[in-house]
Amino acid sequence: MLDSAEVKRIARRMGADLVGIASMDRFEGAPPEMDPRMIMPRAKSMIVCAFRINRGALRGIEEGTHFTSYAAMGYGAINTVIMPTFVINFARIFEDEGYEAIPFGFQSNFGGNIDHWRKPTEDNPLPHKSDLDGKLRSKPVAEGKPAPDVTIHMRIAAYLAGLGEIGLSKVFLTPQFGPRQRLTLVLTEMELEPDPIMEPGSVCLNCGACIRECPPQAYDYEKRVHVNLAGHDVSWAEFDPEKCLWGFRGAVPTEEGEKGYYISGREDFKPGPITPFAHKPGNVYTHGEAICGGRGCMRACMVALEKAGTLQNKFKSPFRTEKPWKVDWSDYDPNDPAVQ
Repeated sequence: MLDSAEVKRIARRMGADLVGIASMDRFEGAPPEMDPRMIMPRAKSMIVCAFRINRGALRGIEEGTHFTSYAAMGYGAINTVIMPTFVINFARIFEDEGYEAIPFGFQSNFGGNIDHWRKPTEDNPLPHKSDLDGKLRSKPVAEGKPAPDVTIHMRIAAYLAGLGEIGLSKVFLTPQFGPRQRLTLVLTEMELEPDPIMEPGSVCLNCGACIRECPPQAYDYEKRVHVNLAGHDVSWAEFDPEKCLWGFRGAVPTEEGEKGYYISGREDFKPGPITPFAHKPGNVYTHGEAICGGRGCMRACMVALEKAGTLQNKFKSPFRTEKPWKVDWSDYDPNDPAVQ
């Protein structure tokens, strides 16, 4: 018979770095379109697993000399290969015991699992804010049910499973790795002992480094989103996903009279100071295109936490030894045949 300890041992043997368990009563008060009980009414437990992003996957971007490793190994491969392969097999251990289990996908920048069928909401727009235009994209199949697709907020799920906390930047932080992990989960009818919830402020320093170093300035430090999660008051800085969507690719908006060239088919963006590429490189694993390498929300946060000495995953040498680089594109002429 499986119990919580054995479930965690199995998950770690299968490759998960961190494992936490939440009981379903912790989702009381969730909006129906984000309530996992709307997906599995008989669910008793949610098991959330974290997979670390190697600190070394960010090294090439920190140096400004190699960008593929993070896009491939720290982003695309974890999201589209490692976690899906893990979670579909992990869910089977519950079904082998006769308990239905749903394997869920991977985390998006906006907090939910990647689900291109989901209904856009203010908290989970897909893929742009412009999608919140009031158009009917789906409707409930029966009275009392929300329209599909109901999506689970991965970071809230991880918080309720006791893995860590949601930081000032809305990025999920753990005591072990800080911001360096991605999340996946299984929802099951098996009842398991839940883990204690971490108190807000246990990991995040609230130092603002993530906001100060965010290339597109996608956060408003003065404004906070406040939610109550299982009796805990949790907040993060107001976040503009539209700014992040283009900024993390290295793009900046063109000024009046300029014709952009950085993103194919778009004349409203040019390369910014955090990309060395004149034109945005192609995606890796369909979506791994984070040219910024989490310059604010991941790298600046990690540097601050490591300097404070609070993370359990420690290293022999500091991550940052030089002032972060910037590229000057003012002398670049996209119409010069020599550079096309």
